[in-house]
Amino acid sequence: MFDLAICYDAMLRRDPASDGRFFVAVLTTKIYCRPVCTAKLPLVRNVRIYPTAAAAEHGGFRPCLRCRPETAPFCPAWKGTKSTVERALRLIESGALDGADAETFAERVGIGARHLTRLFAKHLGASPTEIARTLRVQRAKRLLDETDLSMADVASHSGFVSPRRMSAAFTALY
Repeated sequence: MFDLAICYDAMLRRDPASDGRFFVAVLTTKIYCRPVCTAKLPLVRNVRIYPTAAAAEHGGFRPCLRCRPETAPFCPAWKGTKSTVERALRLIESGALDGADAETFAERVGIGARHLTRLFAKHLGASPTEIARTLRVQRAKRLLDETDLSMADVASHSGFVSPRRMSAAFTALY
């Protein structure tokens, strides 16, 4: 059904066009992967090609924990820790970190504060509090430019607890 040489070449190149078209099972480990998996490439003699993840599982193989071939692309399990960061970002954008500390926010996300900070550093290069502060400053700048609100109103609408805190954030950033 599938030409092993063509499929193995796609694995060597980690060709995204072949992702989902076939699944690679390794006889020695009894694990199956997507052709784009970053795991070490097996020897050709140890490879079996299956058209679907279900066929590979029926053949007695278990899914790879690195590339998650049993999940549909772009679902939270497939995206791994990136989905946690995206969910936390949505909460930050809605103001969840404006009145809370990092520990409380991390509990709301469902992980520890240190781990959340590590994930943010890995995926975004900044901590959750730094991201929240930047978003508050951006909101404040828009309100200052587009409205005639007082500084106290701009500060409260932007997520700052006081105009003094807003001024300190602006001074630190600019």
